[in-house]
Amino acid sequence: MSTPVSPFSYLSTLWVQLTGTWCNLQCVHCINASGPKNPWLKSLDPKTVKRSIREAETFGVKEIYFTGGEPFLHEDILDLLAFALQAAPTTILTNGTMINGTVADALAALASQTPYSFEIRVSIDDIDAEQNDRIRGKGAWAKALKAIQLLHARGLLPILTATEPVHQSLSEESGLYTRFRNFLLSLGIDKPRVKIIPIFPIGRMAVVGAPLLTEEVLQGFDFSLLQCSETRVVADGGIYSCPILAGLAEARLSEESLQDSFKPCRLYHPACVTCYHTGMTCKNF
Repeated sequence: MSTPVSPFSYLSTLWVQLTGTWCNLQCVHCINASGPKNPWLKSLDPKTVKRSIREAETFGVKEIYFTGGEPFLHEDILDLLAFALQAAPTTILTNGTMINGTVADALAALASQTPYSFEIRVSIDDIDAEQNDRIRGKGAWAKALKAIQLLHARGLLPILTATEPVHQSLSEESGLYTRFRNFLLSLGIDKPRVKIIPIFPIGRMAVVGAPLLTEEVLQGFDFSLLQCSETRVVADGGIYSCPILAGLAEARLSEESLQDSFKPCRLYHPACVTCYHTGMTCKNF
């Protein structure tokens, strides 16, 4: 049985896997098994990041996302964000634990100086500190919550990002969404923003023998619903089809050139099934 492929349409989104799998936390559901020790995917150097952003800009990229690992571990993060914000609307995904008052001031300054929108997504997995820290590590909840408050106080509108099992609804009416929205309102966050994502069968949640997509299942399917039809990721080792699969050899489409990656990608991984069933996108909404 042949592996189905997703055709490439155009480049709307560039993801930058900035710190690879280097993170100061070690969350139990991490899709790429990031952590503080021996990252299996290396960080990117600034030259590679800027080259990819320049190339993406020539192809009319609509959005740029920075992720990891934890991107605030990268010593050039503020400079690279500023560079990206000259090219397109930019988002950074963070666990929030490294955002103090000084960092929040710097991020607010970036937001005030760019012609494009600047978004910050902060990960929290429960409104209860103890429940959250069972997933993310002791003290993670308090630091992430503080980051959200610091950003809000400076006029930024951070997006709280949480996970829930794939079998649950990802709609705005889901229980998790409502709990987080009400929680933020109770803290005085007057314009709460919440994104809920499913848990993927990859990384620390990998499932042996998980089902795969087939050509038969995808007959008549609208491939534009899959983010890989218009998304590419720069990470250690080259250009990849998907931020969830970044760093995996079978998801690599090019060693360096963004343009060379503009070709169909194989839907070979169980994580592709999650995107197919849920309509999941790693973008903000």
